Order: sequence, then structure tokens, then C-alpha cells
Amino acid sequence: MVADALIYHPAVAHYNRFVATTVGRDKALRTIQYFSRFLAWYTYRTNHPASTVALYDGIKKNFGSVRKAMRLGKFVEHFKAAAVAADSKSLDPVLKYLAVGRQLGYAFYLTFDAMTYIDNVGIRKFEGAARLQREAYRAWLAGLLCNVVAGVYTLYNLQIAAKKKTDSADAEKTVELKKLEKDRRATQLQLISDLCDCTVPSSGLGYVNLDEGVVGLAGTVSSLIGLFAAWAKTA
Repeated sequence: MVADALIYHPAVAHYNRFVATTVGRDKALRTIQYFSRFLAWYTYRTNHPASTVALYDGIKKNFGSVRKAMRLGKFVEHFKAAAVAADSKSLDPVLKYLAVGRQLGYAFYLTFDAMTYIDNVGIRKFEGAARLQREAYRAWLAGLLCNVVAGVYTLYNLQIAAKKKTDSADAEKTVELKKLEKDRRATQLQLISDLCDCTVPSSGLGYVNLDEGVVGLAGTVSSLIGLFAAWAKTA
């Protein structure tokens, strides 16, 4: 009876739906990867044994390689999304071009990232891998910055829309204000995630001087935001 109650519990069904999605698995692995990156830095700075530091560093690298393999071929999805955004007639013009920029940034990031896979996993080392990884970081950062600008622009528009609703005497304004508030919170959360993610390529490119601990924590925060979003979508 107890076993049946556990097996058929709604939480188990929710978990199965979650792990059945590529996004769900990727966000879970990403959280472990970046938290391990932080722990590798923390254990090194606090003079833990070299074996402990190596353990977390190995987890970070191995999970990074697994995620890189999971991303192979995903660039096609983003090139298509860029084309769909460019053809959209309903999007705000500013958001439309930012969406195209974001999707192209992600597409080129994934393209260059895929090219480094055989070097990353040790199948075949080649000299151009480091340069390709830098180009991947540049493309990723460009896509993230487009999303950051889009987030700020969306928040500004939501603020104006909320002010108009507050000033109006519409009987349905309470429901609409709640929807605007929900959209605002979602946009703010995505903006935080994007700003956290910006630390990874900007640090990798040397644009900012951040230690591994800061990058690891920032990556963990953005991963958790994505993890909870993916979990909510499979509810």
C-alpha cells in the first residue's frame, strides 16, 4: 500500500514529466556544474586537500562535457527561431529586432561550441579550439545582452501600462493589473538570470575580472531560476 501510494503520487508523475524534457535535465546538470565550480574555488581558497578540490573540478568538467554533448545540433532551433522572429508581424519592432539578435547570438554560440566538442572531450585536440571557444563566448554574450535590453524595455512598457490601468476607472483593471504584475515578476526574474549568465562569457573573454567563485555562484543562481521555471512548466 505504501509503495503504491509513493509510485502513483502526483509528485512522482510530475518528476517523470520533468526529467523527460531535455530542458529539465540540462538545467539540473547545469546547477550541479556551476555549484561544483563554486565549490572547487571555495575548497581551494579554504586550503582543503587537493583531492577535494580535484573532485569538484572533475564534476564541473564532466558535467560541462555532458551538457556540451546535449547541445549538439541545437543551433538549428535558434536559427529557425531567429527567422520566425524576423517574420513576425505582431511583435513590437524593438523587441522583434532584439529577439532576432538574441536568437542569432545563441545560434552562433551553439555552432562554435559544437565545433569545440571533439577537442573538449579529448577525441582530437586542435589549435583552433581555444579561438572557437572565444568566438562562442562572444556570440553568447551578444545574445544575452540583447535579452537584457529586451528585459529592461519590457519592464519600462509594463510600468507605463500599469500606470494607465491604475489611473483608469475600468472595472476589469484589477484582473489586468494582476496579469501585468505577474508579467513584471517573470521579466525581472529572467533579467536577473541573464545578468548572472553574462558573468560567464564576459569573464571567459577577460572583459571583467571575476574569480571562479563569483562566476560559479552567478551560474548557480541563473541555473536554479531556469530549473524552477522548467519544473513549473511540467506541473
